[in-house]
Amino acid sequence: MELIQSFLHQGFSFIVPLIVLLGVLIFVHELGHFSVAKYFGVRVEVFSLGFGKKILQKKIGDTLYCVSAIPFGGYVKMYGDDPTSPVPIENQKYSFNHKPVLPRIAIVLAGPLMNAFFAVILFAAIALIGEEAIQSKLGDISPSSVAYNAGFRSNDEILKINNQSVDRWDLVKKTIEENANKTLNFEILRDGKPVNVSAVPELTKNKNVLSSEEFVGDIEGLTYLHIAPAVGITSSKSIAAQSGLVTGDIIKKIDGKDIETFAQIKEQLKPGSTLTVTRKGQNKDVVLKFGDFKNFEILGIETSELYLANIAPKSGAELAGIKTGDKIVSINSQKIQRWEDVVKYVQSYKNGHQPLDVDVLREGQKLSYNVTPQLTKQPDAGGIERENYALGVVTGLVLSTSNTFIYKETNLLKSLAKGFSDTVKWTQLTVLSFVKLIQRKVSAKSIGGPLMIGKLASDTWKIGISPFFKIMAIISINLFVLNLLPVPVLDGGHLLFYTIELIKGRALSAKWLEAFQQVGMALLLALMLFSMYNDIVRFFT
Repeated sequence: MELIQSFLHQGFSFIVPLIVLLGVLIFVHELGHFSVAKYFGVRVEVFSLGFGKKILQKKIGDTLYCVSAIPFGGYVKMYGDDPTSPVPIENQKYSFNHKPVLPRIAIVLAGPLMNAFFAVILFAAIALIGEEAIQSKLGDISPSSVAYNAGFRSNDEILKINNQSVDRWDLVKKTIEENANKTLNFEILRDGKPVNVSAVPELTKNKNVLSSEEFVGDIEGLTYLHIAPAVGITSSKSIAAQSGLVTGDIIKKIDGKDIETFAQIKEQLKPGSTLTVTRKGQNKDVVLKFGDFKNFEILGIETSELYLANIAPKSGAELAGIKTGDKIVSINSQKIQRWEDVVKYVQSYKNGHQPLDVDVLREGQKLSYNVTPQLTKQPDAGGIERENYALGVVTGLVLSTSNTFIYKETNLLKSLAKGFSDTVKWTQLTVLSFVKLIQRKVSAKSIGGPLMIGKLASDTWKIGISPFFKIMAIISINLFVLNLLPVPVLDGGHLLFYTIELIKGRALSAKWLEAFQQVGMALLLALMLFSMYNDIVRFFT
């Protein structure tokens, strides 16, 4: 009974947000067609949310308004839109196909444009309500990074770049990316005091696959991310181990105070402290009591970055004898300081080379293994599977974002301007994603159907109104772009036919239109089946 109740609850929390999201977007799209059709005097016979059997219906004037059984779509049925059905002369003024070509183009175009306009309104509403943004405050800066050598330090707050105020990380990132090989002057607040730092972003390959820029500026190691309070324990005989901590534990609280970064452990941990810990495999938090100690350095606690959280079955690491919890200390006699060093050595491996000499620490004892990287298929930034060499190990490093705040606009005009700019930005990203799909730089596995949309709707619904509005706006933009594709059945296909008619001075024959419609329907059905297949695979894997 409890299992059934849980299933029903999860189903309800999934279906309701999905219906709300799709219902609103379908209504907005069809309202565009409906409004412009009425403006040009076309008689609208049916306005339906959904397809199939009509569940609710009411006729007002010439139009039957209804809600149909299948919620994934909708339609506006206009009088005279079937070229094979005769229309009496006295009724031709109400007929869609008897209107001039430009009004027909306007009616068809109105649906997608309403989705774009609605996205502007949603993004403007988000700007007024407020949404979570990342501060222009730095996270943990590695001492071996370019950023550290340039003068940046952990927890620095960037106030200005070249005298331009920046209060969000996206502005910092954008400025750096656009100024490769140019000197940038940073005004920074450090421990309450102003500090000036100059740095030159290096031109590097863009890691963002959904960007039109192949190369952008970057300051290596400059990040807003903190190392999370996940710990590595150097020895089972250490004070930390004797107090009950094990490698992989995530410290949530110290003496009742929330801990969000690894650095806070060192600041807050005192002799006799009580720790609340999340531990892998445990259903509830573990509470530990620390004993007496003189200083943090003797406790045997460090970040979990170089400790192995998982070993892939039958991988080179497992076959060599490396185990979960081991700490990688060197490869080919070169000391490892960051996980990026491990990645660098493995990526530089060539087939036929000697195995890598990997030294690990296990229970304080140094052990050496010869590990042969194996060629495996791994997804790149775009989700395309590429062949790469891998040891078969996973870092225990956990990163966190604690520098967030609620960003909002108080001015209506500014919020509308932001709504417009965000709509333009997401439209460009959507178009680019289609291009990257065709170029095979983005995996076709990223295409999602109703289950994926439902999960996004459900997850954002639980978080708050701004995230839900945002995913609704993004999907509305996807509908805008998708419907403009020159595919028969879609609005873009109709626009293509009407454009040809405008150029030629006459419409395509009914025979050609029917053939194109069948092709379009087949393509659309294939896309729907493929997206549902991706949804099912995603659900079970």
